[in-house]
Amino acid sequence: MQEREKFSSRLGFLLISAGCAIGLGNVWRFPYITGKYGGGAFVLVYLFFLLILGLPIMVMEFSVGRASQKSAARSFHVLEPAGSKWHLYSYGAIAGNFLLMMFYTTVAGWMLDYFVKFLRGEFQGRSPEEVKTVFGTMLTNSGEMTFWMVVVVLLGFGICAMGLKDGVERINKVMMVSLFVVMIILAVRSVTLPGASEGMKFYLLPDFGRMMEAGFGEAVFAAMGQAFFTLSLGIGALAIFGSYIGKDRSLTGESIRIAGLDTFVALVAGMIIFPACFAFNIPTDSGPGLVFITLPNVFEQMSGGRIWGALFFLFMSFAALSTVIAVFENLCAFGMELKHWSRKKAVLINLVLVLVLSLPCVLGFNLWSGFTPFGAGSTVQDLEDFLVSNNLLPLGSLVYLLFCVSKKGWGWDHFIEEANSGEGLKFPKSIRFYVTWVLPFIVLLIFVQGYLAKFWPGVFNV
Repeated sequence: MQEREKFSSRLGFLLISAGCAIGLGNVWRFPYITGKYGGGAFVLVYLFFLLILGLPIMVMEFSVGRASQKSAARSFHVLEPAGSKWHLYSYGAIAGNFLLMMFYTTVAGWMLDYFVKFLRGEFQGRSPEEVKTVFGTMLTNSGEMTFWMVVVVLLGFGICAMGLKDGVERINKVMMVSLFVVMIILAVRSVTLPGASEGMKFYLLPDFGRMMEAGFGEAVFAAMGQAFFTLSLGIGALAIFGSYIGKDRSLTGESIRIAGLDTFVALVAGMIIFPACFAFNIPTDSGPGLVFITLPNVFEQMSGGRIWGALFFLFMSFAALSTVIAVFENLCAFGMELKHWSRKKAVLINLVLVLVLSLPCVLGFNLWSGFTPFGAGSTVQDLEDFLVSNNLLPLGSLVYLLFCVSKKGWGWDHFIEEANSGEGLKFPKSIRFYVTWVLPFIVLLIFVQGYLAKFWPGVFNV
């Protein structure tokens, strides 16, 4: 039996796990929902929910991975009691990783496309309306969208083909360090713009009155959802990296460090965006178009905007690619564990699968734009995102949670023993009642709220 690959360093584990968590949810969704729900007050609520929701489940996912020494495809098989059916969720985890990549590769392609557009100076001299047209034109061009999606897939699987240490770990270290450096440079530039101080006040000073105006109930659920989804919990995307590490460090301390890096990126993204928007008097609550329409207009007005814009979309590309590489490693592990494929064979088969499965998302914006699963204006991407974010992530997290606390699953004692093995901060046994009875209810609430918000918008707007 072939010995399981391991990370060469603890830093490699922390950065690749953080890279999986750090993605477009941090640098795209977090800033615009922060702007929508009142700035600093929303950030405080978000951090509270990150601590009580995201962290415990992250520790559980890592524990299942490290104890089983398998990915989500086989981890439940190894740890479940004889005769139980927990392993059936492995199909849900596999589906979740594929579904996530079916639309994530397209959006990552947008980031690379915009990086090249800024390098070539395509936004120079354009009016705000012309900048908006660039995004719309890109979406209708199936050839352009397909090209960049293919580039993302080839890059991601090319790195996975190089192996865990020489490819995934080594490249991710360089990419994550570069991401942090580029972010800090951009944040310094943004906060030193004339008039940027108002943006910093909006972002960092809590104003619960403004949150109430936006709808307090809706804002709380948005913070709860963001804290939960930002870590990509529930589909085993993180669990596999637990299987690549030893038992010398406790998993609670490591999870806090990873969540800390994830939060750092989200917060600094806001420090890039809000001061710049206020400096040039551009609205901060413009929704997803914030990144592709609002910010190019901001950079166009800045001195040296072509370079600053290119740097911003380079940082966005790194954030997206870090998640792509991490999930691709999961997909390869599924093939290696279930079918006993070599890494090379797993890479080649998954590369073809992901290329084919990513096409509906690309075509949904142009050739298949007549397919509107949630009504006018919705696309294939909305359907795929809904299946992952509103279904597999919360329900999968509930499976991991119940598996770790239930006597009919792996059980509390086995979980605590694994989580607390090694040096570092221990998982508090005193919160057993909370994670056994309260946390599952909250996760179910998030699941139900996701459906209500989708099909009954405004229900929490109180």
